[in-house]
Amino acid sequence: MHVLVIGSGAREHALLLALRRDPEVETLAVAPGNAGTAVIADQYDVDVTSGEAVTKLAQRIGADLVVVGPEVPLVLGVADAVRAAGIDCFGPTKDASRIEGSKSFAKDVMTAAGVRTATSEIVDTPARLDEALDRFGPAAGDPAWVVKDDGLAAGKGVVVTADRDAARAHAAGLLDAGHPVLLESFLDGPEVSLFCVVDGETVVPLLPAQDFKRVGDNDSGPNTGGMGAYAPLPWLPDEVTTQIVDDIVKPVAAELVRRGSSFSGLLYAGLAITSRGPAVVEFNCRFGDPETQSVLALLDSPLGQLLRAAATGQLAGFGELRWQEGAAVTVVLAAENYPGRPRVGDAITGSEADGVLHAGTARRDDGAVVSSGGRVLSVVGTGEDLSAARAAAYRLIESVRLPGSHFRTDIGLAAAEGRIAL
Repeated sequence: MHVLVIGSGAREHALLLALRRDPEVETLAVAPGNAGTAVIADQYDVDVTSGEAVTKLAQRIGADLVVVGPEVPLVLGVADAVRAAGIDCFGPTKDASRIEGSKSFAKDVMTAAGVRTATSEIVDTPARLDEALDRFGPAAGDPAWVVKDDGLAAGKGVVVTADRDAARAHAAGLLDAGHPVLLESFLDGPEVSLFCVVDGETVVPLLPAQDFKRVGDNDSGPNTGGMGAYAPLPWLPDEVTTQIVDDIVKPVAAELVRRGSSFSGLLYAGLAITSRGPAVVEFNCRFGDPETQSVLALLDSPLGQLLRAAATGQLAGFGELRWQEGAAVTVVLAAENYPGRPRVGDAITGSEADGVLHAGTARRDDGAVVSSGGRVLSVVGTGEDLSAARAAAYRLIESVRLPGSHFRTDIGLAAAEGRIAL
């Protein structure tokens, strides 16, 4: 099959690498891609938010399957346009993508499906803000306020803080920008990312992973799009993963079918494993970044065939997934000043080694690879266990040079040292 991947990040680089291992995938294309993906796939410039533009490209290059990586094209209906042209597409419809595009919609679906999640309240006017803040946070017995943008925010629209002034300032800023605010109760316990390939009510889980949102070691500093991840989780029993699928993902998938918003694609459940069991923090409508880089590094099953089975309504007959033994750790190399406005245009050395996945990169006229975004590279290490995978990832990232760059040094460390327990 001929596969077109839409997106430009390390997630898309990881998808391409895994697709390349599938014997049924003959050619790979990516749009718009980056300096790293250009080495392994035909690269095209396209407006990824335009269903018409993506569809025309898919038709022009003869794509049999289009895989949409980022959330924004999905929320805008790009997958609908591709399917309407008779091309198989891995990615949910615009309607089903509201599970990520609108947190209030997701809460409504979870309530109807009987899925456990944080209590919440939508605030859409500054006049109600102070009163609502008093119903959450320390005033309600929680250790912190959880304040979220109700819409898409690329992982950076969330503030968790015990400082009421900071919580209020974030919420007021969102309201001033015309964005409704979601206030939530605090969920205790370690977080888990569980990706599930979904086709209507058929759910096939991938390996559980854990990502790291804060910019600094020991979860310090502001939220980012993700600074690293590891998989699988040595502290999470298999029966808990089964419980998440049976009690959370399957009921949500069934509820979307009941509403006429059947989901076909990758349903990402972000969870907290609380003292009362798993609870949903959020749902996303696509592969997560950087967890994808770790999860797909361990996948033995043919990814192209898996994604096409979901896209064509044949997922139920695909069979059980196969995985490599061991663990994978992803560490993100970020540009100077990220998650603020990043410094760009600096030359990178060591970026073409195996295990280095590109995100915010471009190739200069003189052939040099330069930084072009905040999260510049993802470095993936694998090993027989989490400690070995960590060692491999950090050896590799030390060989990459980018002026002013930074990365976390503690990705997967607590789990490797046995400091996470349920």
